[in-house]
Amino acid sequence: MNQDRPRAIPVQLSLEQLGTPLHEVTFVVLDLETTGGRPGTDTITEFGAVKIRGGQLLGEFGTLVDPERGIPPEVVALTGITEAMVRDAPKLAEVLPAFLEFATGDAKTVLVAHNAPFDIGFLKAASAQLGYEWPKLQVLCTVRLARRVLSREEAPSCRLSALAALFGAAVTPNHRALDDAKATVDVLHALLERVGPLGVHSLEELLGYLPEVTAAQRGKRGLAGGLPERPGVYLFRGPSEEVLYVGTATNLRRRVGQYFTAGETRARVRDMVAFAVRVDHVECAHPLEAAVRELRLLAAHRPRYNRRSTQPHRAWWITLTDEPFPRLSVVTTPREGALGPFTSRNTATLAVEAIHEAIPLRQCNQRIPARNPQGRPCVLADLDRCAAPCAGHQSPADYAPAVEALRALVAGHDDNPVRLLLDQLGTFATTERFEQAGLHRDRIAGLLKGLDRGQRLTALAAIPEFIAARPDGSGGWQFAIVRHGRLASAGGARRGVAPMPVVEALVLGAETVLLGAGPLFGAPAEEVRVILRWVEQPGTRLVRVAEPWRSPARGAARWREWLERAEAGRQGYAGAD
Repeated sequence: MNQDRPRAIPVQLSLEQLGTPLHEVTFVVLDLETTGGRPGTDTITEFGAVKIRGGQLLGEFGTLVDPERGIPPEVVALTGITEAMVRDAPKLAEVLPAFLEFATGDAKTVLVAHNAPFDIGFLKAASAQLGYEWPKLQVLCTVRLARRVLSREEAPSCRLSALAALFGAAVTPNHRALDDAKATVDVLHALLERVGPLGVHSLEELLGYLPEVTAAQRGKRGLAGGLPERPGVYLFRGPSEEVLYVGTATNLRRRVGQYFTAGETRARVRDMVAFAVRVDHVECAHPLEAAVRELRLLAAHRPRYNRRSTQPHRAWWITLTDEPFPRLSVVTTPREGALGPFTSRNTATLAVEAIHEAIPLRQCNQRIPARNPQGRPCVLADLDRCAAPCAGHQSPADYAPAVEALRALVAGHDDNPVRLLLDQLGTFATTERFEQAGLHRDRIAGLLKGLDRGQRLTALAAIPEFIAARPDGSGGWQFAIVRHGRLASAGGARRGVAPMPVVEALVLGAETVLLGAGPLFGAPAEEVRVILRWVEQPGTRLVRVAEPWRSPARGAARWREWLERAEAGRQGYAGAD
């Protein structure tokens, strides 16, 4: 053991610091009956759920479900639910959305079930089958909690019937969903009474009490004690003051506190928590400032436990080489007029392949002098896909229109290359060359996404300064001062505070932005993307813009409808004006 490593000092936290008090948590206790034990293969025959908060009954949900298939005899014998009983019951497509609405009406809802993986597995499978996004809710399993609380001598079995008998539940479990859910409510309350004297008073503490929480995690929970309930960035630091991990939060205390509970299951992060000795933080005016500061801190510290910290600003671009007969090159440092950014080299390569199908730029890597080239034509020249400037069959002046076509495409001045590519796609589909059509479609989609992303980011970065405002949800405003794609200042005005004096003060104190090279004037692509996403959210207003925000008339935005169809796997081209 390393005796030199500083030890975490235990801190007794107040109830407020511990997180969400248990009496404020809405528990939705559920039970399902099914045709078998395999989610996705078997299906649900009955829902039962009870909603409680602070020991008070808020509502009940119970219904049979038509499984649209037979019920095995052994299941009928166990549950008493026969095919005749469910024949006129609503189908799952009707019941599931009603249950999700019942279960997700409160931001502090926790789903509770006895042997929760079984019930949650069926609910997730049903949601996927019917096209519903599974809500991000905390899940509590009373089996796991009972095994943590009760000794083997007191509870040799943790089956629901055994625990209901042990705690004297008012309802006896009988393999019918609503009755079993009611019995689980009594078991839950009894278990919560047991953990109260052990110092478990909040949801976070309850989840932290479960077996999955390591002793190292539980012992470090005091690190969250002094953090404010404000948006910001947090930094876990190690014994030598090194930054181990950087993250953002809308509520710093609550988010950091989650690292010390069962909700944190990532092994890598658990190792980080065990190694950390301190959590620093930077309060931010609003989530946009936090997101930007996180990016900058990742670039500055490269913390080893952040997966994206090794190359936080890495992006790929397509640019023309600087030579008499320019060719396409995939790079990470863009020049003026570069196409991108792309999230990976592979996606950039797909876009390069699409460009070569539409614009006659050479594909070889050799350097070709402007005068008296002595090369030999390659196979692409034999296929009429290259005019062979390497052999002197094309002069720089003859080659220049291809270069200008690419520049016009990137700038959004001419989208004829896109139309040509889509005509080719139509030919592939008509002649039933479907495999080739699919590859061609993916290349076009990659090109259009890169063009659209680049044109939108470039338009934002070109503005010397703009001021954006968003409602803060409490009657006030959040402000962002953006200069050439960088966040130069951030702040807010609470309800009742005159906003414009706050704006003018933020402008006076804003950072000076030094312009760099490339289409984004040196701004990191990811920072510009984060700002653009914030600005494009519904409700955001532009307070002031130094120059008009321009989008190219023949840019990639006009092809978004086609792109959506392509992303959905559709082939062909229906045309667009």
